[in-house]
Amino acid sequence: MPGSPNPLKDRLALLILPTLLVAALAFPLAHAASTGAGQTTAFNVLTYHDNNERTGWDDRETRLRPATVNVHQFGKIGFFPVDGKVDAQPLYVSAVRSHGQAVPVLYVATEADRLYALNARTGATLWEDTLLKAGETPSNDRHCNQVRPTIGVTATPVIDLRDGAHGTLFAVAMSKGPRGHYHQRLYALDLATGAERPGSPVTIRATYPGTGDGSHDGRIIFDPAQYKERPGLLLLRGRVYTFWSSNCDHRPYTGWIIAYTARGLKSQRVLDITPNGHDGGIWASGAGPAAGPGGHIYFMDGNGSFGRRFNRRGFPIDHDFGNAFIRLTVTGGRIRVSDYFNMDNTRAESRADEDLGSGGALLLPPLRGRHGRIRKLALGAGKDSHIYVVNRDHMGGFHPRQNDLWQELPHALRGPEFGMPAYFAHEIYFGAVGQPIRAFELRGARLVPRPVSVTPNRFPYPGATPSISSDGLHGGIVWAVANTDPAVLYAYRARNLSQELYNSNQAGPRDQFGPGNKFITPTIAQGRVFVGTRDGVAVFGLLHPSPPRSGTVPP
Repeated sequence: MPGSPNPLKDRLALLILPTLLVAALAFPLAHAASTGAGQTTAFNVLTYHDNNERTGWDDRETRLRPATVNVHQFGKIGFFPVDGKVDAQPLYVSAVRSHGQAVPVLYVATEADRLYALNARTGATLWEDTLLKAGETPSNDRHCNQVRPTIGVTATPVIDLRDGAHGTLFAVAMSKGPRGHYHQRLYALDLATGAERPGSPVTIRATYPGTGDGSHDGRIIFDPAQYKERPGLLLLRGRVYTFWSSNCDHRPYTGWIIAYTARGLKSQRVLDITPNGHDGGIWASGAGPAAGPGGHIYFMDGNGSFGRRFNRRGFPIDHDFGNAFIRLTVTGGRIRVSDYFNMDNTRAESRADEDLGSGGALLLPPLRGRHGRIRKLALGAGKDSHIYVVNRDHMGGFHPRQNDLWQELPHALRGPEFGMPAYFAHEIYFGAVGQPIRAFELRGARLVPRPVSVTPNRFPYPGATPSISSDGLHGGIVWAVANTDPAVLYAYRARNLSQELYNSNQAGPRDQFGPGNKFITPTIAQGRVFVGTRDGVAVFGLLHPSPPRSGTVPP
């Protein structure tokens, strides 16, 4: 993640809380970056949940403040229509050169296999591109109700501002050919023009040693019809990582990770985390796997085969890691599982479909614990409603009688987690199914078991994945979308979730934007909030006497 000068660090230097200082400085601002042309951008959202740590925190928002986000000063200011469902989080680049001038651009992907580059102020289309070959259509739903009616671009793309003259957007698209064959392809497109970069697209094909589901003569084969790329893409150290889930639990399938070099889409690296078993898909409800400055990758996979015999390190000798919290390391030209945690009742959870794989992993900044020791932690939750906090340097492995991990909060969420938490200045925000959003405080290197605040309302299935905006450490606002009809955008004071600042039903039809779209994550950028819908992107911001133009009629 490229970086740039950070004025927040200067303000933090004045604080007297050492732990908070360590935490805030630990996260480089992934959205503050330099383009290939040498420009310095003010603010960008280049990947799922703002950064590779997946905090969901925009700490450079000076326009949206608790004092101005209310039904009288804030609301829907436009709607940008597109040709299909927007399941991927919209991405934002503050300055892209187009027709001789720099404009802010919103990048929107749809399940109709189209990508849009839209002027983020007006909704005007800079370019749009179809990710279909001649005679192809988006995939049908594969007899599964998870993504309907078609499967196109489901995963949130990722942007590399340093690749090429203008930067490059990477996206995975699923399609169906005229003879009934299915295809998965990774595309690389120029940010300013939509032109395909050298080597784009690459058709995703892979095999891996194993005797598990879909194997033949000692190798399992990646079948594009059996998978969808649900988790957001990860760009790390010059490689684009894709993570694969199944269509519902329709076997045969296993847990695949397939990576390509960002430049030229070459030099494939492959790992299967259930190569001698079955299941173990990677869903995360759309959350992209997390990565830290050390180059390790963290995620949680779904129910599936988990080894019954272990080597001296406590790793399964059959290399099956179903329903685990996993750390990957890339060394010597290959991806490998370098550490993991699995709960003592993992097989019972897999049989009951109560796995970790419904949730996303979040990396915490280095935290000062007891005796002044700095701890590097990650956390996540799944369908069993427990919060699991792992030490990234020693995750805990598997112990059949008692869990061995940094911290576990049993049933802290009171409902299954289908999404991921957000982080803001020593507080963690979870929105489990059928529950209010809960804020848990970090004291030292531990979560306080009881939430410090909760929202006054609950969020129906699939719950909510919050996003947060603030001006440094001040004016924090938690944003979340309820999957209802009509869908509702909520804003709460971050330090006290009981204080609702705004919701999009308060003004009647003025701010409503149609029925909900599950798993969508709001994008906050430079005074605006962008929410993907079933047929476009709703745009929220401060109201003006003359509202800015949008892709359709302004409110």
